[in-house]
Amino acid sequence: MLVTFHSPATADVTMLSDLAQYLLGIVGKRIGKRGVISSKELPEAISKLEAAITAEAAVRADEKSADGFAVARAPACTVLPNRAYPFLDMMRAARQQQADILWGV
Repeated sequence: MLVTFHSPATADVTMLSDLAQYLLGIVGKRIGKRGVISSKELPEAISKLEAAITAEAAVRADEKSADGFAVARAPACTVLPNRAYPFLDMMRAARQQQADILWGV
């Protein structure tokens, strides 16, 4: 199932519900038929998502096998920064314009 995020600050962002649920969980929200991240909640939500991206990057940088070689990694398209970028970009634009982000399934 797809989830589409709407904000007057930017174009819509559509993603699979599993990814939407994961990203919303990071920022402290639950996926439902409808929801909102208010403009007042955006600074904290952005900080949480940026922290998760930074934490994943640190873990991936430290991944080594027992013999010291880098562990095979998932394709770049599955890495959190790449998958979260459109949503993070939307949140930043909405914060700048003091707009809410709404979603529906």
